[in-house]
Amino acid sequence: MNIRLIALAGVVACAIALPLAVASAGPVGDQDPEAVRPSRQPDAKAPSPEPVDAPGLLGLGLATAARCGPELTSPDGIEAQTCVMTQGEDTWARTYYRNASGEALDSVLSLMGPGGRTMQMRCPIGADDEPATCETPRERTRGDLAAYTAVAEFASRAGEEPLLLRSGSNSGAPAGG
Repeated sequence: MNIRLIALAGVVACAIALPLAVASAGPVGDQDPEAVRPSRQPDAKAPSPEPVDAPGLLGLGLATAARCGPELTSPDGIEAQTCVMTQGEDTWARTYYRNASGEALDSVLSLMGPGGRTMQMRCPIGADDEPATCETPRERTRGDLAAYTAVAEFASRAGEEPLLLRSGSNSGAPAGG
């Protein structure tokens, strides 16, 4: 009888603790772009700077790997960092941005994959100065993860102004030798 009571108490404690842990973690999309920087040390809460061929389990679910380009700032006050994200067998693009230009903008986020495959997402950007994210739908990973790149372009809504900022998932390192 004591074993059943102890087992029941353990199940009740887990049922109470798990929703509290998930609620305190908050949604992934509300992260400050300045707070998400690749780390040299593995951390279950922060994206890995290198793509992972087979993300493992980190307690509550599959790990998410991020391959991000540099954080960029335009003279017009737009800040952005663009990443290729991978979780399990899914890949997608995400850009973290902040618009301090004082005007509403348009943005297009593109995920380019192997075989010339491209997916685009249009993201209207508000005139507020709050950090936000835009991401493409997830798709099943095809081929080598290193073949995926992401680019976000920010422009005035009038469409007649020049491009204000282009942010990519590449590191900007020269290719070849």
